[in-house]
Amino acid sequence: MSASVLDQLKSVTTVVADSGDFQSIKEFAPIDATTNPSLILKAATQAEYEPLIDATLSGGVADVEDALDRIAVRFGLEILQVVPGRVSTEVDARLSFDTAASVAKGRRLIQLYEAEGVARERILIKLASTWEGIQAGIQLEKEGIHCNMTLLFSLAQAVACGEGGATLISPFVGRILDWYKASTDQPFTAASDPGVASVTEIYHSFKQRGIATEVMGASFRNTGQITELAGCDLLTISPALLQELGETTGELPIKLSVESAKAAPAVTLTDVDETTFRWLMNEDAMATDKLSDGIRRFAADQRKLETLVAEKLAVTS
Repeated sequence: MSASVLDQLKSVTTVVADSGDFQSIKEFAPIDATTNPSLILKAATQAEYEPLIDATLSGGVADVEDALDRIAVRFGLEILQVVPGRVSTEVDARLSFDTAASVAKGRRLIQLYEAEGVARERILIKLASTWEGIQAGIQLEKEGIHCNMTLLFSLAQAVACGEGGATLISPFVGRILDWYKASTDQPFTAASDPGVASVTEIYHSFKQRGIATEVMGASFRNTGQITELAGCDLLTISPALLQELGETTGELPIKLSVESAKAAPAVTLTDVDETTFRWLMNEDAMATDKLSDGIRRFAADQRKLETLVAEKLAVTS
């Protein structure tokens, strides 16, 4: 029996589970896992996770904000029991334009993990790739706190993160495609997918310049987008798409490699200061729209989590 596409993908790319549902993560044996407020909210509203939430809150919390931090870390701790690598835990999206507050939150999350005996090497602090978020990432990396720069939709964002020494970036694929499908009448195949093209350009740029920052494609809508990025440093994939890949056979061609990147046409954007960043983002309607939309969506789910936690705390007080 031939190897599944998922098994073949694992041989050339680090597969990461994009989920807060650590029960489903076990099934696919990924190396790392990523979470965000939307994924934590989805898991937290499932009956099977209610005891975990209740146990976290009963352990003593200072306020709702402290409770949310501890819940995010508790889910991360559970995930780390089923993956051998790292887990990404996200900073509140409402801090996306506040560098100092983002740095403080990143430090707080790491403090909570380390208090549970988890080395910071196994944690990635997720920050939105605003200019302020990127500056927070630069500061945290200087302190040995590794960062995953998320909500990333453009080469300008990627280059600023790479130049700043981010451990990892998460360029979004599916949300880019969503924007172009809503804005044009053009049909897209997996090979012509604008989200795939964006990640490919970023990957080529980093490998051509020897930037050590890892590139992790994220936000997939279908398996075609995933297979078009086979060979990327990492790919973070939902359980549903992991299952589909696991049930699919056939040869998986390698699309990305250091060698092919260096042989590709040179990516010319190599330097991004604040003025350049803000101008290029202003010129990129898709990246600006999707960054703002992503922050709003994560903030909305963070508020829903706050409401859920506040109600539980009110009952127990």
